[in-house]
Amino acid sequence: MRSEPRLSVVIVGGLHSEARRQAVAHLLRSVPGSVALHHDLSTAAENGTVLRQVRDASGELSRGDAPLANGCACCALREDLVPELERLADGGLTRLAVVELWDSVEPRGMAEVVAHHGSDAIRLTNVITAVDPALVLPYLGNGDDLAEAGLAAAAGDQRTVGDTWARQLEYAPVLAVADNPDTDVEDHALLTQLHPTARHVPVDSPDLAELAFAGFDVEAAAAAQNPACALLPQEAEEAGVTTFVWRRHRPFHPERLYQALEDLCCAAARSRGRFWLADHPDTLLAWDAAGGALCVENTGPWLASLPDAAWELEPPVRRAAAALDWHPEHGDRCQHLVFTSPGLDHDGLERVLEACLLTDAEYAAGPEAWKQLPAAFDALLDPAV
Repeated sequence: MRSEPRLSVVIVGGLHSEARRQAVAHLLRSVPGSVALHHDLSTAAENGTVLRQVRDASGELSRGDAPLANGCACCALREDLVPELERLADGGLTRLAVVELWDSVEPRGMAEVVAHHGSDAIRLTNVITAVDPALVLPYLGNGDDLAEAGLAAAAGDQRTVGDTWARQLEYAPVLAVADNPDTDVEDHALLTQLHPTARHVPVDSPDLAELAFAGFDVEAAAAAQNPACALLPQEAEEAGVTTFVWRRHRPFHPERLYQALEDLCCAAARSRGRFWLADHPDTLLAWDAAGGALCVENTGPWLASLPDAAWELEPPVRRAAAALDWHPEHGDRCQHLVFTSPGLDHDGLERVLEACLLTDAEYAAGPEAWKQLPAAFDALLDPAV
């Protein structure tokens, strides 16, 4: 018989460090028997260790060092986190462990480490990202490398501030929102449109303590981030902020799209989705852009390119997403891109996107002719493409 977990774990993260600290402090004050566990990665490169701190509402309880694993501070965090949580669980005095992530650590990786640790002693009960609404747009538009900002989590960390912040924001089902007098209605509209399904609560709200125990499904959270089946935002417009959803079934001309990439990825503070190219008809490509930087990634085959027997191996959420986009000729192959930004030029963006599709004559030439089009994206894609 499985025993009840002895320790609930909530992850609190986000690049907005002051908002994050406020959220953690509120949880420690509100939940009796709670402690915060924080791994500070800021001096890892200099010292070869990650500083671990455990504290409660009254102050620091303990501190120690975790050695770097293969020179990677994030790897050290992963290897040290679960043993520390199990130690807290074994002590029997802690009701809630608040894992306060260091600035640029993304919650998904840590959530999956906790959820898949294989022990009955601890249970992940939620993931929260702390947000200062006035900083959402400046951080989202920041194309600096994390290393330039002093926020790299490991040597060779090539992430940017903008794309890291976007993933932190969009993964968590709960956003702890700090009060900032510089916040305006545009900031709140942008926050809502970027993550419309999230629960927004003030950092000092009693609801935050309740939500820390609400429960968390890592598989559902991963599916929501999977480009093949992501639940992307819907059309919206409020306070000068627009979310534009562009969906088509006709494939892109690879060369024209490649030439338009700079204009497209700079057209919005945030854009994401899935798309297909005429010369790679079986490849589902992910589009992920923030801060003027674009990541295009091969995420595997479209369902329509797989044999029927392979469909049963795909998760139901993937099959459901494919059914929503199904086309009698192209199957689930589609262009589904979402652009969110203040001051979005909807009409201009649509014209650029439409011009990147195959023309009527190119489309009529058929798939064999499409394969002869200039392979403009090969350098961006996996060599196996």
